[in-house]
Amino acid sequence: MAAGAAALALLFAAGGNAAAQDNTAAAQSPAESYCLQKGGKVEVRRPVYGSNGSNLLFLTGSRQFCQFRSKKDGSRIHILLETLYSTQPSLAALAYYNPPPYGGGGGGNPASYYCTQLGGTDVFGGPNDPAGGGWYLKGTIDETLEACIFPDMSSIDSWGLTYKSAGIIRGIDLTTVMRFNPNK
Repeated sequence: MAAGAAALALLFAAGGNAAAQDNTAAAQSPAESYCLQKGGKVEVRRPVYGSNGSNLLFLTGSRQFCQFRSKKDGSRIHILLETLYSTQPSLAALAYYNPPPYGGGGGGNPASYYCTQLGGTDVFGGPNDPAGGGWYLKGTIDETLEACIFPDMSSIDSWGLTYKSAGIIRGIDLTTVMRFNPNK
């Protein structure tokens, strides 16, 4: 009986060490570390449909965004971690570096319309669907983030892009922190 208890204790101890190793494996990725090093905050957001009502429908998966906040005015901008960390050009980075002027029109949300002008989308459910949706993180100022997603899967805050097209910087100027630089 004592030998069985000792074997069981060893089994639990081995399981505890395996769990500790799993936690070590969950250490920050290079992209997460880079976001934090540049003064950002990593946010894990889930896609949600129905954000304009009370019945949220959580969709599969999650994505990590880096949020940068202005110390001066509290404004924020979000960028997908992969977009921030990539040294290669992406459609989101190119749209931020050289934003075409906002063409106006479109009705409804100007940031969503501008995103579509650039060839991306931030619409969950279609352009005429009043239910809304986006990238959700409970308890944040921007609980539902409208992020413009481009065909190459790069993504950046739709409102941040729209403001940048008018020469207004939200959060921080991302050209100072994105690893991709078209001038290098």
